[in-house]
Amino acid sequence: MSTSPQVAVNEEQPKPWYAAYPAQRNSASWVTKQTLLSWMEKGEIAGKDFILVDLRRTDFEGGTIRGSINLPAQSLYPTIPTLYTLLSKAGIASVIWFCGSSRGRGSRAAGWFSDYIQDQNDTKMKSYALEGGIKGWVTAGEEFIRMMDEYDASAWTSEEK
Repeated sequence: MSTSPQVAVNEEQPKPWYAAYPAQRNSASWVTKQTLLSWMEKGEIAGKDFILVDLRRTDFEGGTIRGSINLPAQSLYPTIPTLYTLLSKAGIASVIWFCGSSRGRGSRAAGWFSDYIQDQNDTKMKSYALEGGIKGWVTAGEEFIRMMDEYDASAWTSEEK
């Protein structure tokens, strides 16, 4: 009985979205959720005293940290120069990036933006990733959840989250 030889199929995995852009030169600096919460409790306002950027796209559900803007990571890189111009003209000194955990999109965006800040010789503006991301924020307790817009508890109770 003859058998056909096994033919290896060379299926290339699609490259991740960020492979189209250069690797960040700077590692992300981090801000803790406790630090961010203390800023908010002292009356500092997102959009005025600092900016919060929620990088989630298809997983943007369950609410976001109060005052955040949603700029999906997948379309961020080409907009960095314009975003920097807007934020610098507005006098924003701290930009805080987050996604689900801030270990991928959040830290990558913080690094890219830090690179751009450095290229502009700007010593006033800082770029941070939020330690733990939105998942860390939600699971940290009621005082954090109170500082969310459009919070939906059901989005955070499934096994997938």
